[in-house]
Amino acid sequence: QVQLVESGGGLVQAGGSLRLSCAASGRIFSINRMGWYRQVPGKQREPVAVITSGGSISYDDSVKGRFTISRDNAKTAVYLQMNSLKPEDTAVYYCNIAGLFRDYWGKGTLVTVSS
Repeated sequence: QVQLVESGGGLVQAGGSLRLSCAASGRIFSINRMGWYRQVPGKQREPVAVITSGGSISYDDSVKGRFTISRDNAKTAVYLQMNSLKPEDTAVYYCNIAGLFRDYWGKGTLVTVSS
């Protein structure tokens, strides 16, 4: 059973930076897209940044210009560089890899931005 392992969350002051990493424990065939989502209590999980197999990238408007998604296909890994963090970025961040037959999700990593 392939698992996604996330790392890099933590507590940071507003204006600071964090880099999230996510790597698959095994091979995932026919990856359609890789991305990061976030969720705060009482709200639905929402996409933050997604990169498709063709290299197209999309960002939520709230993070454009501050966050950068990247990937390493050889390692089946995806990263999220988060700069100029704001308190409203506080959430649990989840890694997602969409394969041909199913989606894979990480367990989430908490990012807390203090004001």
